[in-house]
Amino acid sequence: MTTNNPRLFSDLPIPPGENLAEELEAKGMTTQELADAMGTSEQSVAEIIRAERLITHEIAAAIEKALGIRAGFWIGLEANYRDTLARLQDREALAGD
Repeated sequence: MTTNNPRLFSDLPIPPGENLAEELEAKGMTTQELADAMGTSEQSVAEIIRAERLITHEIAAAIEKALGIRAGFWIGLEANYRDTLARLQDREALAGD
């Protein structure tokens, strides 16, 4: 006998930049300090926080180096965010048909 266990998904897309901003606040760190530690510009960090820039593997590795939080964590947050956006877009497209 098979059991139908549908996975539950959030309909709230939370950009990983929100988590990054919270982490900076918790550490008392500025975006400029993070940018310096990552070897990037403050603008790039601000774009990540505003969800205007994807967290790529390279960026995740730089965040890991700067904050000590595994790159896989940031990649996972980005993937979940993009997945949620795609599901919402599909739902809107189906509702419009």
